Amino acid sequence: MSVQILGMIGHRLSSETIAPVGPVFDKNYIRNFAQAHENAGFDRILVGYWSDQPDGFLVTALAGLSTSRIGLLLAHRPGFVAPTLAARKLATLDQLLDGRLALNVISGGSDTEQRKDGDFLDHDQRYARTDEFLEVVRKTWTAEQPFDHQGEFYQVEQAFSAVKSEQKPHLPVYFSGASDAAIRVAGKHADVYMLWGESLQQTRELVERVRAEAAKHGRHIEFSVSFRPIVAATEDAAWAKAEVILSRARARQEVARPELSLKPESIGAQRLRATVAQGERVDKRLWTGIAGLVGGGHNSTALVGTPEQVADALIDYYDLGIRNILIRGFDPLNDAVDYGRELIPLIRAKAAERDLQNSARRA
Repeated sequence: MSVQILGMIGHRLSSETIAPVGPVFDKNYIRNFAQAHENAGFDRILVGYWSDQPDGFLVTALAGLSTSRIGLLLAHRPGFVAPTLAARKLATLDQLLDGRLALNVISGGSDTEQRKDGDFLDHDQRYARTDEFLEVVRKTWTAEQPFDHQGEFYQVEQAFSAVKSEQKPHLPVYFSGASDAAIRVAGKHADVYMLWGESLQQTRELVERVRAEAAKHGRHIEFSVSFRPIVAATEDAAWAKAEVILSRARARQEVARPELSLKPESIGAQRLRATVAQGERVDKRLWTGIAGLVGGGHNSTALVGTPEQVADALIDYYDLGIRNILIRGFDPLNDAVDYGRELIPLIRAKAAERDLQNSARRA
């Protein structure tokens, strides 16, 4: 599998350094953001999930209908839509987008966040529900005859979907979650396991754990890692840019005074805080400044340097077997355009070079 470059789009201009601009569902911004990623050479764009933001299915539909080639990755939390209905919605959307859809399953890392939508299960119960949810979804996608299901969380009789996904046997399933409970579910169901940007050692350890779990089920899993690259013409300029980003993020946080959620139930957030504890600069050029500011609550670690240096740092993760690289900036749309000029071509070239080297060693 060649390297896949993923991005992430929002429903309006906003980031840690930029206060929200425009309407909360900004149709023009969504169109422009999706098209900018396609033109920059991204392979797929993630549409996230929040308990108080616009519906991801509709954001994904708009982004997909505004583009023609780029893949879409829709984040979805099990528990709020019945799995049979979710399967039909996803299959229908995949048909609408001509087979460009993938599903990112996120079970939820914050009790407070889940309860906003009426979910009062605890952390491990959520992952148990996700396990069963994906079992029913997969049956709905693939069954040629009506089926029954009797489980702990879901019960259906004579379930069947006349609409199937454009992709066969079904659309890809990306999966997020770093706890033991999450890894058990990932081993059974994930096609691609997604990691936040941690140190190389932390990443290696987690990849090995997930691979071992998948092997118990006779399965192979691909991996994705997410970073916030900060690039400039020189290394010094890139580090200076990082300091400006941190200063702006602090200023915005002081003005907006958002509630800082440390996500105590999220093992992924705990792992990012462990990365922060290693220092502001980790490995060659992993920067934890924003991750420390937001308490590890989301994808917030950066790789800092020239495009060549950042591409080299990403290839270190490629060498761990990670073939999907998600990159997004703190100036979201403009950074996506900038990545397309130098960083993305460099990543592809270096990954292709590494593949040739590995093939020569095996020959």
